Amino acid sequence: MSPEGRVDPYPTYEVLRAHGPVIQAGPVFFVVTGYAEADAILRDARFGVLDDALRDQFMPGWRESPAILSISRSMLRTNPPDHSRMRRLAAGAFTPRRIAAMRDVVRAQADELVDAMLAAEGPVDFMAAFAYPLPVGVICALLGVPAADRPLFRRWATDLTGVLEPEITEEELAVADRGASELRAYFTELVAARRRAPADDLTTALVQAHDGGDRLSGDELLANLIVLLVAGFETTTNLLGNGLVALLEHPRAAAALAEHPEFAPGYVDELLRYDSPVQLTSRMSTAPSRYGDVDLPPESWVIVMLGAANRDPRRYPEPARFDPWRPQVHPLSFGAGPHYCLGAALARLEAQVAFPLLLRRLPGLAVAGRPERRVRLTLRGHATLPVRVGREASPVTVPGTPPGAAGPTP
Repeated sequence: MSPEGRVDPYPTYEVLRAHGPVIQAGPVFFVVTGYAEADAILRDARFGVLDDALRDQFMPGWRESPAILSISRSMLRTNPPDHSRMRRLAAGAFTPRRIAAMRDVVRAQADELVDAMLAAEGPVDFMAAFAYPLPVGVICALLGVPAADRPLFRRWATDLTGVLEPEITEEELAVADRGASELRAYFTELVAARRRAPADDLTTALVQAHDGGDRLSGDELLANLIVLLVAGFETTTNLLGNGLVALLEHPRAAAALAEHPEFAPGYVDELLRYDSPVQLTSRMSTAPSRYGDVDLPPESWVIVMLGAANRDPRRYPEPARFDPWRPQVHPLSFGAGPHYCLGAALARLEAQVAFPLLLRRLPGLAVAGRPERRVRLTLRGHATLPVRVGREASPVTVPGTPPGAAGPTP
């Protein structure tokens, strides 16, 4: 809970792990660090998220907050049957075809951002120059937000992420409430515009789900648009920043990826495992269960430490070692079960395009100064990441591939 512990939580995870994969930290409060246990709990129908009924019990007055209220009717904060209905409708709009069609958009936006980095004089902040604008631009293109409005979305999404943390100060909640109110007003206008003139974008698809027979309510429509923006932006931003640092710390692996962009799927999964952009999630039990030789009674509050589970040595030998040729990597960074992140495929696509492109076009890329981590519990990423860009060069030639593998398994 200390600033130091939030900036580098991994030593604390190992202290917790020494006490077992599931630890009782209070009468009905439990912490999960084991991979198998975390994966099973996230898939177990006896565990749900903090929905409106539970929030009324544990967070009196929450309905007065526009930020908390704005996401309370989304897939992120509901249980079956509402969650199942919303997930089915959103998945029908968030199709693999729609995501696959974004590859050229991602590549074009990434190229433009690298061009701007090359034109800058001196070191640049990678977070401001690339890691923030790329996912904001991509999710806004997917939603059908005009390019001129995208800078607004970065601020709104940044303001709102505070409500995804397990604790929030009054000052942070006030900032989140302001962002939520402005974002809700924007989406209300965008929804009205798409009703007048439908387009080939995700907003139109969700509006049609709202207006159809098996429908989203008005609050659900706005809440899910907001969550798609915030989740689609923040996690990918953190993946890009955390991933770049890991790659620059392992130059041989980075050189191999620059030469062989087809290795990117395996690299991205290992980066997600090695330094997860989402470190934890929570569940509430509705029935008795037993995990890790620990009995969990009904109404137990369970913190699932995704970052710790991804480094469980029972699942991944030498878990603190970054190894893009590691076999059978299935990180829990996007969760598991019914609440598995709907935008996981888009986040992976952005990273799979971005990392080879950055390494290929910027072979002199290096950290230039001291990166600053954000002091957060749930969302792990950088506030600033100064880099020296260097000069663009012709394609990199790598002497060979690291021994024992032709590349990571997709």
